[in-house]
Amino acid sequence: MQTTESLKRRMKSAGDLLSVVKTMKALAAVSIRQYQRAVDSLRDYNRTVEMGLQIVLKERMGATMKRKNAPIKRLGVIVFGSDQGLCGQLNEQISVFALDHIKSTGVKKENRKVLSVGARVADYVEDAGQPVDELLTTPGSTAGITPLVQEIIMIIDEWHFRGNVDHFYLFYNEYLTGATYHPHMLQLLPVDADWLKQIARKKWESKSLPIFRMDGDRIFSSLIREYLFVSLYRAFAESLASENASRLASMQNAEKNIEEQLQDLHVQFHRTRQMTITEELLDIVAGFEALQEEAS
Repeated sequence: MQTTESLKRRMKSAGDLLSVVKTMKALAAVSIRQYQRAVDSLRDYNRTVEMGLQIVLKERMGATMKRKNAPIKRLGVIVFGSDQGLCGQLNEQISVFALDHIKSTGVKKENRKVLSVGARVADYVEDAGQPVDELLTTPGSTAGITPLVQEIIMIIDEWHFRGNVDHFYLFYNEYLTGATYHPHMLQLLPVDADWLKQIARKKWESKSLPIFRMDGDRIFSSLIREYLFVSLYRAFAESLASENASRLASMQNAEKNIEEQLQDLHVQFHRTRQMTITEELLDIVAGFEALQEEAS
């Protein structure tokens, strides 16, 4: 049977752990909001890029309509996960989702190149038999996203021009609400022809159409590069928000379990303390009775 002193030590340890869990829970909630704001800030920027594409595509309507989705010969994959733990099944879920989709394309393993954002998701991908060609760390805040986006764009350029990679897919967890998220896939390059056609057919919001003097191919290429930046930045922000959402859920479960354990420890402590007091009282009474018998 445990003593009151050992129970006190266990209660103190559980209380300290509960404080750590509550702090991590608060940090995860704050981080989710931070990355949510980053995603929200992209909406106006993305809308401007789409409006620019809309004007350029109206001039290139014929070429856009004739364009068809080309078959995949060499595939580039970018998987977003985490470097840190305590985030539940986040890395396992996105790696399984990505690998299942990669296999469905029919591209052979030697014709795939994989970039992993996060060491933990890279471990899951490699354990499944798919080598990881590039590994990047996840940023600690929104300030670190832009440099990593630029680095990924450079890697994409290198894979495309030197490795003849013709298709690029993004796999990341898309944040929903509270502590929920779901895996998401985006075809980054070539840009989805159906999406371009949809933009080209959109009705312009005002009566006057903007004009441009730059070469159509040049401005189209610049806008597509901005589209790549927005897509990659959103993937980072959504993935980081999902990571913290998963961590928030884990911390909520841990908090509940610790509080239940603390409650049990308090009950054990009071029961043990009461038993100790009762035993001491019985010893005093027995001693008093023994003294009375000797005196008589």
